[in-house]
Amino acid sequence: MADQPLILLAAGGTGGHLFPAEALGAVLMQRGYRVRLVTDDRAARYSGLFSEGMMDVVPSETLRARNPWAIAKTVVMLGVGTAMAFNLMRRLKPAAIVGFGGYPTLPPVIAARLAGVPAIIHDANAVLGRANRFLSRRVTAIATSLPGALDRDPDLANKATMTGTPMRPAILAAAAVPYAAPERDGQLRLLVVGGSQGARIMADIVPPAIEKMSPELWSRLLLVQQVREEDMARVRAVYDRLGLKAELNPFFPDLPARLAASHLVVSRSGAGTVAELAAMGRPSILVPLPGAIDQDQMANAGVLDKAGGGIRIPQTEFTPERLAAEITTLASEPQRLAEMAAKARAAGALDAAERLADLVVKVARI
Repeated sequence: MADQPLILLAAGGTGGHLFPAEALGAVLMQRGYRVRLVTDDRAARYSGLFSEGMMDVVPSETLRARNPWAIAKTVVMLGVGTAMAFNLMRRLKPAAIVGFGGYPTLPPVIAARLAGVPAIIHDANAVLGRANRFLSRRVTAIATSLPGALDRDPDLANKATMTGTPMRPAILAAAAVPYAAPERDGQLRLLVVGGSQGARIMADIVPPAIEKMSPELWSRLLLVQQVREEDMARVRAVYDRLGLKAELNPFFPDLPARLAASHLVVSRSGAGTVAELAAMGRPSILVPLPGAIDQDQMANAGVLDKAGGGIRIPQTEFTPERLAAEITTLASEPQRLAEMAAKARAAGALDAAERLADLVVKVARI
């Protein structure tokens, strides 16, 4: 294996960046290539493909404010990280590097270009993130996941390939479960998730929305909801009062299987969530996280909304009344749910890791 070409994967230590990197790494290893992960110190919390001996930690910093101190700190940390990453390139001599977005990818990808190493960036969102926009003119190729990612930068289209978002094995296994629409008067399995930044709004809106539905629908609902510990008591009190079958938890380790088992999902619209809903073909009501500079979640949700596989509701319109009406309508139209599932699935890409691996091999000329 020591004689096989080495591919570096650069990803910040969050699941949204690490999971696609792991999926690509697994495919490259199956093809006989060596892989290493260049990341920040947060990656130590994640277990998976990359053992400790396969990771190199490079310091980085995200620009969190626009004041001079924050900008200076970010520039210094990125400079230190780039110098360390450049030494890493000289020592490891990789055939190529693939960056998965976020500020932690800046030092290794910039260092790779300074060292003459072919570089690819992958963006899972429907718009390029700030770090990837900065790198886009400095890399050999751009891999996108969703339509419209380069609408703001059409001159980059000649170096872009739409691969989709590489999926980890648990998602691919869940995607093999076909969607079965609920019976008109049968059980309706509703999954509500939101991630660390989205669970609070779900705790505020979903319980009163369900309370506004008919008691007949309460008896049909089998609810699984992600709820923060600090919101647990008030959410559970509503569902207990309604006699609802509800499973509440701050975290579901088996989330892919939960997604696959659902008739309808209510969620934020992060890139990973949208990609997974499309890959599995599950109908959704999506509430984009507001306030993002790039409005990436709004664009992500728009992809499934336009395809007919999801319903996008801006947070300003995400009221108990609106949610109750949407769920009630969908519960009475099983055929529409089935059609939404099929349209969501048509927007997905189960072979994204293979497509991205093909692009890596092409760019690296190996």
